[in-house]
Amino acid sequence: MGLNSEQQSATLICGKVMHSRVFPKKNNFTYSIYYLALPLSSRGKTALSYNRFAPLSFFDKDHGNCDGSALDDWAKQHLTRHNLHHANGDIILVCMPRVLGYVFNPVSFWLCLDKGQNLRAVICEVHNTFGEKHSYICAHADQRPIAKDDILYGQKLFHVSPFLERHGQYGFRFDFNEGHFSAWIDYYNEDGRKQLVTSLIGQRIPLNKANLKRVFWRYPLITLKAITLIHWQALKLIGKGIKYIKRPQQIAPKHSATKNITEN
Repeated sequence: MGLNSEQQSATLICGKVMHSRVFPKKNNFTYSIYYLALPLSSRGKTALSYNRFAPLSFFDKDHGNCDGSALDDWAKQHLTRHNLHHANGDIILVCMPRVLGYVFNPVSFWLCLDKGQNLRAVICEVHNTFGEKHSYICAHADQRPIAKDDILYGQKLFHVSPFLERHGQYGFRFDFNEGHFSAWIDYYNEDGRKQLVTSLIGQRIPLNKANLKRVFWRYPLITLKAITLIHWQALKLIGKGIKYIKRPQQIAPKHSATKNITEN
């Protein structure tokens, strides 16, 4: 099902992030958050500040090649590399803003649409707290549209949490329509057991000056809150006796795709 013209506009996503660790010790948390949803073809036509300091802003250098170069070129290079030629429409970047100049994006979602505004691929751009990143390209091998009940599986190749081994696989699921965005990423260990369940579920509202002001005060210093909660949860896991895993050398290349997708 494609998006209507309103859903193609830049929006804010107000919702909740949830993490639930299943074993060896249970650990759960949920917190309120907001994200930007910016169509790359028209992202400069909004009330948001771009590439300059403001209470809430967006900088090109925080994504893609992280050097300020064209973001749509970066995304299209990944799509071409994996022969995803049906994702030939707009690309909507779902990410956290800079708040008073500071940003940390644990994961940003590049929603790659076709000409009919159907979701064909999602690039999950993942950052860890060690300054590294990896991009997971999610799509069906036959390039059919991604439905909300579809689960796309891909090998885990990037060290994110120092309390999970770098092996096993992820199950990705996405829903982007009807005025909302949801993403679920579950981790399965090398024995195939689901060990971690995560989700981002939110409603989309217009990205305008009034709503930017509202979320700025309703969710104060949200990016600082995100990185603080990451370290707080790490302390809780240590307190529960979960083994700390030393960061391994990052695997190259710094991108991979879900199962059965070929690379040029």
